[in-house]
Formats: sequence, structure tokens, C-alpha cells
Amino acid sequence: MTARIAAAVTVFAVATVAAEPVRVRYPEGLVHGFLVLRTTDGNIVANGDLFQHAAGGRVTSRLVFRFKDGSIRDETAVFTQRGRFRLVSDHLIQKGPTFEQPLEMTINAASGRVVVKHTTDHGEEKVEDERMQLPDDLANGMILLVLKNVPPGGVPPTLSMIAATPKPRIVKLKITAAGEDAFSLAGNRRSARHYVVKIEIGGVAGLVAPLVGKQPPDSHVWILEGEAPAFVKSEGPLHLGGPIWRIELVSPTWPDDPARTSEPRRR
Repeated sequence: MTARIAAAVTVFAVATVAAEPVRVRYPEGLVHGFLVLRTTDGNIVANGDLFQHAAGGRVTSRLVFRFKDGSIRDETAVFTQRGRFRLVSDHLIQKGPTFEQPLEMTINAASGRVVVKHTTDHGEEKVEDERMQLPDDLANGMILLVLKNVPPGGVPPTLSMIAATPKPRIVKLKITAAGEDAFSLAGNRRSARHYVVKIEIGGVAGLVAPLVGKQPPDSHVWILEGEAPAFVKSEGPLHLGGPIWRIELVSPTWPDDPARTSEPRRR
């Protein structure tokens, strides 16, 4: 069974439970973050950018990874933050040799319309266009910012997400706090709150998946708490059926030659 079929099996059926969106403690605004995607043994597979801006009562957050083999994973989420975070729309593109299942998925939270464009094993282009009853806690493209808003010592929320598979399915994300882990920043010791994100599979598929080895692996996220909470690191599959990858923040590097760094730009 191919990875794409296995991924589809794992999200075959999920019970949709009404849940409240997460309360806003730290409103989002203008951001440009630099990211790197690595294997668990440290090899770089992609570089990334996080772009974010607010306008007209909505926040647009785009996370794009460019892989060494030319693949692209590009996701743009639009949400409101009036008291609670609510997803407005999400657009995901994953294409290239890195992805066994290239696809494009668009979510319209207000109408409940979910469109998935994908290509079959035989090269045939398919479109799944469905109207779904979407829960208020839908968190596609928003999981990291939601975790930044969990109060210190607070209980993490259970969120919903539409799995990016040829047949769109709603899954539940059970998030638990796993204590604090230490790291260093410019030689100074810091600690980050460690969260474990588990995909809960409902129905018959949920009972069978652990027995046949199709339960998706847990993801792990580390958040630096304090007066300005920040994402530090995550580990987990970037897409269903994919390998475990690590996402970390990176800083720019400069040429070693001081003369080159101090030379004014010519016009």
C-alpha cells in the first residue's frame, strides 16, 4: 500500500465535536521569520519564510518552504482575532518530487466549501469539491500561533483540522503539555514549553489504525513563554505519510570578508 493510500486510511472517519476557538491573548501582526527544515539527523532539506500582516480586521499568514529538489510547500491562512482566533480561509499547495501526493487544497470556512485538486497514480487530474460542516476550532495554518496563546500552566486546547488528502477529512488534534525543555540562546540558558500534538482518528478507522501500523506519528512543538511567547522548534511530519522533519528558526549569515560587508552598495 502506498503512503498516500495509507494516509487516506488513517483519516477515514472522525467524529466532529463542537469546540470553542482559542481565546486571543497575544494578537498577531507584522512578521517575517526565517526558517529551516531539517531531517532528524540535521541535514537541511528546505529553507522557509513566514510572512504575516494584518489589514481590515483580518490576519494573513503565509508559510512557504522551498526544497533542494525544487519542491514547494506553500500555505496561506487568513483568520480573524476578535476575542478568539477563527479561520476564514486556507490555501495549501504541495508539489514536486518530495511529495508522493502533490495536491492543492482550498478551504472556505464560512461556506464550508473544501476543494482538493490532485493527480492520480496514472497522471489523471481529479477535483474533489465538497460542502462540509466545519467546526469553529478549525486550525489549518494556525496551530503554532494558537499554542503561543495557551496560558502558562494552562490546558492546551483540542483543535480540528482538515487533513490534506485527496478526499478531505476532518481530524481532531489532541494537544498535551509535556513539561519544559532547556535550550541555549547566545550562551544563555532558556526553557521552552513542550507540546505533543496527536491526531485522533475516530470511527472504525480509529480502532484499526494502531493495529495495522497506520496511526500518524505525534508532532512536537516547543514554545518560549513569557511576555512575548515565540515559536522555537517543531518536529513531526509536514504532510500525512511523510517523514519526521524538524522546523527551526534561523538567522542570516554574512560573508567572512569585512571589506565586503562594509562596502557600500553601488547604484
